[in-house]
Amino acid sequence: MSDRKLNIAIVGLGFGAEFIPIYQRHPHTNMYAICQRSREKLDQLGNAFKIEKRFSSFEDLLKDPNVDAVHINSPIHLHASQSVAALKAGKHVACTVPAATTVDECKQIVKAAIKAKKNYMMMETVVYSREFLYVRELRDSGRLGRIQFMRGSHLQNMEGWPGYWEGLPPMHYATHCVSPCLAIVKGEADYVSCLGSGRIAENLIPKYGSPFSFESAHFKIRNQDLGFEVTRFLFNAARQYTESFDVYGEKTSFEWQLVEGDEPALHVGGEKVERVKIPDYARLLPESIQRYTTKGVYDADEHQHLSFIQGSGHGGSHPHLAHEFVMSIVEGRPSFPDVYQSVNWTCAGICAHESAMRGGEIVKLPDFRS
Repeated sequence: MSDRKLNIAIVGLGFGAEFIPIYQRHPHTNMYAICQRSREKLDQLGNAFKIEKRFSSFEDLLKDPNVDAVHINSPIHLHASQSVAALKAGKHVACTVPAATTVDECKQIVKAAIKAKKNYMMMETVVYSREFLYVRELRDSGRLGRIQFMRGSHLQNMEGWPGYWEGLPPMHYATHCVSPCLAIVKGEADYVSCLGSGRIAENLIPKYGSPFSFESAHFKIRNQDLGFEVTRFLFNAARQYTESFDVYGEKTSFEWQLVEGDEPALHVGGEKVERVKIPDYARLLPESIQRYTTKGVYDADEHQHLSFIQGSGHGGSHPHLAHEFVMSIVEGRPSFPDVYQSVNWTCAGICAHESAMRGGEIVKLPDFRS
């Protein structure tokens, strides 16, 4: 890669707007273009951030030869088709979660990325949250010892979210609780057994044919003697929002706090318990974007995207995600997660829901590397 700055285009300006100032201040990027169907919102944010290149058509954006990479923040059902189209147009792709809604779409993404020889990265917030970075330090220092088991949980009442969310199967949006369990052991899911529990409101069921309030899954990790479990709910349960993961090591275990405002616990030697204050990891970033680990685009919460508010700022992950995507291109290496990890983390949830609909039957995940 030359010293020329990468021209970044952001598609979707709800959650996507949080990344505009990060790319504007990153030393290797030029915040080149924005894309939004609503012309009013397009011009509002274009004027606010002084971005001249604006597209109301995704197809027109892809025709612009000056765009090096696109960061997709569209509704879920568009993620795969837009990612594949961008890869075929010769663009590097970052896409918000999940990567796709079907196994076949995941296959299409892998095929397109390989053929285009471009980077694809699913922008999973949890594996760049300060909590995950802390546990990763415990792992790398040897303090955890041999990792024995992991647990992930993403509990979120999405009542009132846009229409395409209504009745969504819980595990179809499972990357936030699947990804840290796999990332901490550098593994991929091999097969899953999942049970559905409870029932959502009757008017929500027909859209996806999914009746369950909760889905709880056990996964086997490919080529490792490890398993992990995850739990998801989206509707009709009383619980404060949490994206959490626990890691049980031979020497030390990490458990996420039960409620917001508490601190995580370290279990040392099985008996001693320490409450820990998780540090910020802005020091891992270029100085120009370090501020975005602790604040979003907007000062007032009422202007921030709902996922950012409910997710407590996504653990300061946004600048880390953008930095990893950019540097993987600049350095000519796969991103983390790369295309294979991205679709495995996504397929884990898709296959888990399939298992739940079959009463817990074991479902094998595709091996996209083979």
